[in-house]
Amino acid sequence: MHHLLTEEASKSKFQAPKNIKPPFLMRITSFFLACFLAFAALGNQALPTVDEALVAKTDVWGEAALRETKGPSYEFFEKLLPPLRYVNTAFHYYPIVLSAPDSAHKARLVSNGSAVNARAVTKTWKEIGVPVTFWVGRPGSSVASPHQSQDMEVFGQDFSRLDGPHLAKGFLPVVSFNYTNEGKVFSEEVFARVDSELGKSGVVFVKFGGGEVSVMAEGCQPPSHEGSHNYQVLCDAKGKGWVWFGPGWSWDGEGKCMRGHGVLAISCVGLDEEKLEISDLRFEKERKDCLTVWEKVLDRGMKVTVPERVVNDAWRTLLINNFALVNKAHANYSAGNSYECMYEAESGDGVLAFMLFGFAEDTARMFGPLLDYTHPGLEYHNAAYKLQSLANYFWVTRDVKLINAKRGEWRRDIDLLLNAREEKLGLLPRERYCGDIGTKVYSLNVNAASWRGLRDMAAVLAEMGETELAEKISVAAKNYRGKIIEAVASSERKDVQPPFIPIALFGEEKPYDVLNGSMLGGYWDLMSPYVLGSGLFANTERESWMIDYLRQHGGICMGMIRFDQHSGLYANSDGLDDLYGLRYMTTLLRRDEVDPVLVMFYGQLAQGLTRETFLGGEGTGLRPETKFGRPMYLPPDLSAQAFFLWTLRDMLVQDWDLNDDGKPETLRLLFATPRAWLEDGKEIKVERAPTAFGEVSVSVKSKLKHGEVIAEIEAPTRQQPEQMLLRIRLPDGWRMISARSGKETFMPDKDGTVDISRMRGKFAVRFAVER
Repeated sequence: MHHLLTEEASKSKFQAPKNIKPPFLMRITSFFLACFLAFAALGNQALPTVDEALVAKTDVWGEAALRETKGPSYEFFEKLLPPLRYVNTAFHYYPIVLSAPDSAHKARLVSNGSAVNARAVTKTWKEIGVPVTFWVGRPGSSVASPHQSQDMEVFGQDFSRLDGPHLAKGFLPVVSFNYTNEGKVFSEEVFARVDSELGKSGVVFVKFGGGEVSVMAEGCQPPSHEGSHNYQVLCDAKGKGWVWFGPGWSWDGEGKCMRGHGVLAISCVGLDEEKLEISDLRFEKERKDCLTVWEKVLDRGMKVTVPERVVNDAWRTLLINNFALVNKAHANYSAGNSYECMYEAESGDGVLAFMLFGFAEDTARMFGPLLDYTHPGLEYHNAAYKLQSLANYFWVTRDVKLINAKRGEWRRDIDLLLNAREEKLGLLPRERYCGDIGTKVYSLNVNAASWRGLRDMAAVLAEMGETELAEKISVAAKNYRGKIIEAVASSERKDVQPPFIPIALFGEEKPYDVLNGSMLGGYWDLMSPYVLGSGLFANTERESWMIDYLRQHGGICMGMIRFDQHSGLYANSDGLDDLYGLRYMTTLLRRDEVDPVLVMFYGQLAQGLTRETFLGGEGTGLRPETKFGRPMYLPPDLSAQAFFLWTLRDMLVQDWDLNDDGKPETLRLLFATPRAWLEDGKEIKVERAPTAFGEVSVSVKSKLKHGEVIAEIEAPTRQQPEQMLLRIRLPDGWRMISARSGKETFMPDKDGTVDISRMRGKFAVRFAVER
């Protein structure tokens, strides 16, 4: 978590709030809320309001979704709240980043279609190039500029008359809008040039239709009409071009703007005039090139097809959104704001999401900056997550070449973690509680993550044949784990229910009655999933305690991690930080707890990402600003967007180390799919999914009316899993009778799971089913 705290908040001492009995009014409110939920369970009552959901200690909306006839769904969560819409900038509507792959220069399209590279006028956002604003309507008879005319308005100003933004084919980054003004419908289409020098310069093409539009470019001079060019360009005082116009546009000296319709182009950096000639023909060519380039990018990776278009559109769009944030090999946390930089754990999650979707080569080149990353005060945290990410990468790719090439980097991090441990406690020295809280503590997160990084790299080195070094690290990691467990045993609080396991060990952090009732409780809410994800407590009661504490003390909403920073920052009160739930999600799936993951999956899809454009922010507010939308903090966010990709992939394909030795041995297929995905006639298809055992493909066709479901599998060939399981989650009201593949028969368990470990190559399994 990297919010820019106020100076007073950032200097606050680490003191957990005392357990205070809730005031009378809150107790009365909780009583009536409990009564309300009890009656709601008996009938089709109204869902809890935002206020009711925020004061509830449990996830009342998630629980309501689970009571639905078909379980959690996008449609259920979509209706709960208005969509994400607003940011704390002068342009107010969230920005859409448009970029060529790997480009350093990225354009900012305001999501109501009002401007490109609009001024943010706030310290947490960067200014990009020259702001270009679009106006519609009839110009006044004697005005200096469009905004001084009562007859003119900014494109998209009234959201009730805006249709969009929409993406080409539902997932490609050609953004279109329609805006109605005085009965006339104005169209707008925008995309980034994707190759050559112009793509690297952040050039976007824009086309308007339906009527005359006014375009204002801040600080630019009237166009020069000299020469034989069939276009006009607006330049700055130094003669650098920023906005180019094709036929159909003319300069309005009185309004100090260009008026007309048709094609224009805008650059993020000043260019020489002769570099950009504009026409309708060129627009169509550039548009086609944009679609082709991004479709080719997607074609290189895993393919997923499920019976919900919104899901299919989402994962494709999210991959493109994240590729658009990459600057050369740097997987930046965001773009166009103060998060246009890297953070070790968060950027690492984004990088590994590319790997999980089949982009191993892209992942490999991003590891250089990831392993070189430094952040003062978080040296142990960073070393731990570098090692974890590298080990995760190795098992999926078996890229020995990269491990050897980066030997200096990972040896440095291993030596740091091995040698820095204090002799008396066996733990690493005090380090910041987290990026935002500078108080140094003996951190459970840092130590658990560091143990996991060492244990995992020992397993990698053993696989590579470096037995001596692997054994040294493995023995140290085993001892280290014991010391961490000892520290937890002396720090946990069993006088509350469920027992409380602190991040700050040795009594420095006390239980929180309501996690989001204080800043410190909110950060425990964010850090605890990292501890769960380390696997330190895997399959123990302590793991269950941490999960239950999140669920019973206001830490979860719509399946996602809640957060209230208590700092006054925009979109940081009564909100969510869903990206920090990634390891909570993987822990639940390892434990085979499917239902809460489906709540999380649809909750994020409907309310953690923008509608249709599928952009995430680090923080998202639950309270609407208007009937049209809710606030979000510094979007787009690489890790928030990667979180959904991880979730979808793990619902379909899971490769686990279930025997806790650091090496994956179990492959589970389709273990967490929504039951509605296998209603009669529907199909789930996964092609070329990377796993720790090699690529796997699986498709399932539902033929319930004919009493069967047919699964076709192409097992991984690089290595045979010790255990390979396939699950068919039938719609409610159906049950499985038997399963067979040729002469092989299988005995499905109560969840519809069969053990296909003995199968090889390509094969089909036919499941007999009945109502």
